[in-house]
Amino acid sequence: MNITNKTILVTDGGSGISFEIAKLLSQKSNKVIITGRNEAKLQKAAAQLTNVSIIATDINSETDINKLVDHITTEFGSLDVLINNAGSASAFKLGAEVNAYNKAADEIQTNYLSVIRLTEKLLPLLSKQPEAAIVNVSSIVAFVPGINIPTYSASKAALHSYTRALRYTLALTTRIKVFELMPPLVDTEF
Repeated sequence: MNITNKTILVTDGGSGISFEIAKLLSQKSNKVIITGRNEAKLQKAAAQLTNVSIIATDINSETDINKLVDHITTEFGSLDVLINNAGSASAFKLGAEVNAYNKAADEIQTNYLSVIRLTEKLLPLLSKQPEAAIVNVSSIVAFVPGINIPTYSASKAALHSYTRALRYTLALTTRIKVFELMPPLVDTEF
């Protein structure tokens, strides 16, 4: 797939891996849209890049996702690539009184369920393109869980499974390619 002159959405694009992805893609004459909850952080990131628009969005809010989809549809008219990279993680070891349920619920919502919602809502836009792609940023901990990030590992395993199912499903009826990026441990704010 040619990755120039495309409209690309990168979730949580204000820092870390997403920022670097947005940076590389913006240097290739793409229109890059970055999202995140912190508008000031997004503005700071966008000031360092070219061809970048920001849309403050809480990836876990259905209302925010609907506004995001409407904004992309009306302001950009199309979308070629969706990069799902928003994430949440808690470092802890399983055991009594660690509040694992609440930590897992947050991680599953952000790392897995929000990806399903956003992807589903953007499929009509992506489907209109002659070529399009979805990139889900997972983690090697989907295969090798860390004892210090047990529920994060589980959320990434769920994302891995969903990504594979989505790839096989969309290959039957669309021209949308589905990729999974599994970076190793990367030194970021996250």
